[in-house]
Amino acid sequence: MKIAVIGVGLIGGSLALCFRGKPNVQIVGFSHRQDLADLSVERGVVDSATLSLEEAVHDADFIFLSTPVGLLETYLEQINALPLKKGCIVTDVGSTKASIATRARELDWGDACFIGGHPMAGSERSGVQAATSLLFENAYYVLTPEPDTDAAATEALTKLLALTRAKVICMEPSQHDEIVGAISHLPHIIAVALVNQISGYHESNSLYRTLAAGGFRDITRIASSDPVVWRDILLNNRFNLLKLLRDWNQQVEGFIDQLEREDGEGISARFRDAGDFRNELPERRKGVIAKTYDLYLDVPDHPGIIGRITTELGSRGINLSNLQIIESREDVPGLMRLSFRDEMNMNRGKEALEGLEFDVYV
Repeated sequence: MKIAVIGVGLIGGSLALCFRGKPNVQIVGFSHRQDLADLSVERGVVDSATLSLEEAVHDADFIFLSTPVGLLETYLEQINALPLKKGCIVTDVGSTKASIATRARELDWGDACFIGGHPMAGSERSGVQAATSLLFENAYYVLTPEPDTDAAATEALTKLLALTRAKVICMEPSQHDEIVGAISHLPHIIAVALVNQISGYHESNSLYRTLAAGGFRDITRIASSDPVVWRDILLNNRFNLLKLLRDWNQQVEGFIDQLEREDGEGISARFRDAGDFRNELPERRKGVIAKTYDLYLDVPDHPGIIGRITTELGSRGINLSNLQIIESREDVPGLMRLSFRDEMNMNRGKEALEGLEFDVYV
């Protein structure tokens, strides 16, 4: 079996790692730069890499189109124009599905077929350096086959994706864009707008940035996402987002009205409703917005305390990706945040630190 990965970055590279090493499977990566092609091979992500799209897709059984959303249709058209193996399944990993599905319907696939896809998992890191075979584990992987798509092709792709340990579900492209627009695209817009609002206040009072740490930084972390990538995503899903933003404005207007009327009970009810719904959300399953794996612990401002913690974690082979002291004052416990790359290391870190009698919070 030959699998071609067009664009070996975080998503494409992680898919390649899930498939790599399986019996009789060859992974070929396509990159638009030689240094990126070389890097994907050096890191063992793909078996070989090429700058030739035709070479990459030649005789491929599966083609994963893993480019940014803004380039998907261009590459789809180029792949469609090339001779493809009979029965070849072409799929993508874009976070919007309606536009690519529309373009795919307009193309003649002959003995091949196209099935849209979107693995709903990500990372704060990017590039092939961040690729990991664990990225999709316990995440949803959406497929958007057409009504006339050969059921055997959908089954074959689903069987291959089982190697990612994701949960594959099927839905219509338009339904996907409505849902992902609400749970991912809209939150990104809100985070960016909120950070820019505070940035504007900061211009006249530097205390805004001084005090905007801790929780504020956490709830707005997605505002630091790649500007070009998100420009393309938002423009591609603009019709859904225009409706969502109008609905959001109604939510904001509701709070304005309650504050003007000093409706304390109404405000409390909204917080209760939000809390009830949020508490029903699964904690262990990965979502379209990358999950963080952070532990918080109270630490006294004593010499050697940080070294003690990091030494304990290191001695147990626990992978710590970041450490931050949120507050530390003499004779007052400070708050330390430890960040981990995955849930396994976070849980092991929690167990180790509790063994040292630290109060640890997730």
